[in-house]
Amino acid sequence: MNTQHELEVALGDRRYPIRIGRGLLDQPGALAALVTGRHALVLTDVNVAPHYLAPVQAALRGKQVQTCVLPPGEQEKTLARFAEVMAVLAGMGASRDTTVLALGGGVVGDLAGFAAACWMRGVRFVQLPTTLLAMVDSAVGGKTAVDLPQGKNLVGAFHQPSAVLADVATLDTLPDRELRAGLAEVVKYGALGDAGFFAWLEDQAEALLAREPAALAEAIARCCAHKAAIVARDETEQGERMLLNLGHTFGHAIETEQGYGGLLHGEAVAVGMVLAARLSAELGRAPWPDAARLAALLERLGLPVALPPGLAPDALLDRMRLDKKAVSGALRLVLWRGIGQAEVVDGVTDEAILAVLDA
Repeated sequence: MNTQHELEVALGDRRYPIRIGRGLLDQPGALAALVTGRHALVLTDVNVAPHYLAPVQAALRGKQVQTCVLPPGEQEKTLARFAEVMAVLAGMGASRDTTVLALGGGVVGDLAGFAAACWMRGVRFVQLPTTLLAMVDSAVGGKTAVDLPQGKNLVGAFHQPSAVLADVATLDTLPDRELRAGLAEVVKYGALGDAGFFAWLEDQAEALLAREPAALAEAIARCCAHKAAIVARDETEQGERMLLNLGHTFGHAIETEQGYGGLLHGEAVAVGMVLAARLSAELGRAPWPDAARLAALLERLGLPVALPPGLAPDALLDRMRLDKKAVSGALRLVLWRGIGQAEVVDGVTDEAILAVLDA
């Protein structure tokens, strides 16, 4: 059965659709309708292109289409790669009616979105996510960025896509490790604001790992609906949207300290969520059994729940100080009161954070 879902992100009088289902990339009419001008740039990477670039190119016949195929990996989300994409846009004579299409995972989506935000002060772009992590998180909401050696996503812009097409069939070719990394972001939505969804994930863990289409489509739709509602209320992360960063302050510090070559983003977020839950329990803000329940679900999904060896707590804390939620150098952390009850907390001492990192 081909389960299809259609949602909408509503930002005042601006709206865009999120379509979820199998075979969406094989519908030329639907793809072509998303490119309203003459020019299109398809940004992808060398892992995705052999599988899915051809149908996208075929759907855009009659347009002036350029492709840019990048090496894969978080280490490619740099200002240098951004400059390459801008040079491609300049070389193709891209006008203000250009559409940038992001065909790939979170790295491709973030880089394509940032390029679209900056070319001629902002052109249309479409997210065609091919990883679970991108489908449930980075493709929705308009956060675009590149990394610096000092930290993740420090250079970027808010620039909403015109549409998101999540073709669940692309997950058939996703490596197991990448699927598990995406499931960490799925768990995040239950952990931060939906205890019922968290319980559903506990019940459906094996089905999700087995890539059962109905379970995956349902999980993606529920995550997207949750994020769309939060983004509609807080587009530029002034308040509630910060909750979507549960586990990310710790996780980004881990990724940066490893030089973007160790844990995958979702794996680092899994560790970060466990650290945030343990810190919440140590501070007396949340019950210890909930922290254990979170770690148990993540472990069932094949995700790490402890810091990788060789990372110094002091170095991680220094990385955390560059987190975008920090105010005047003071850390703001997303912690919780228990499953489904995330909150933004100020004033956590360095000593409390270091104690959790040391443990």
